[in-house]
Amino acid sequence: MRRFGQVIRVKPECLEYYKKLHANPWQEVLDKIWECNIRNYSIFVLRDDTLFAYFEYVGEDFEKDMKLMSEDEMTKKWWKETDPCQESLCINPNQWWHNMEEVFHCD
Repeated sequence: MRRFGQVIRVKPECLEYYKKLHANPWQEVLDKIWECNIRNYSIFVLRDDTLFAYFEYVGEDFEKDMKLMSEDEMTKKWWKETDPCQESLCINPNQWWHNMEEVFHCD
């Protein structure tokens, strides 16, 4: 199992809509997340402008599972709703959500 922490900026004017979407996520998207071996997925907000995500990946091929997710039609529709609410932090041009380095974990 691999743990991921990720961060991105949420546009303050979009925060309430973003929260509303996530209060009632589409079941097809939740099913795809599960199918792609993501567990314990949470998103937190900090100061009305920063999102922090945590999830655990339990599969064998992360890149393959993320490709599968990115090709899913319902997930694409979901991202058309959520992506305009977000702005990259411009840390790495190859990442939308930026992966964080884990420096401590305690079971």
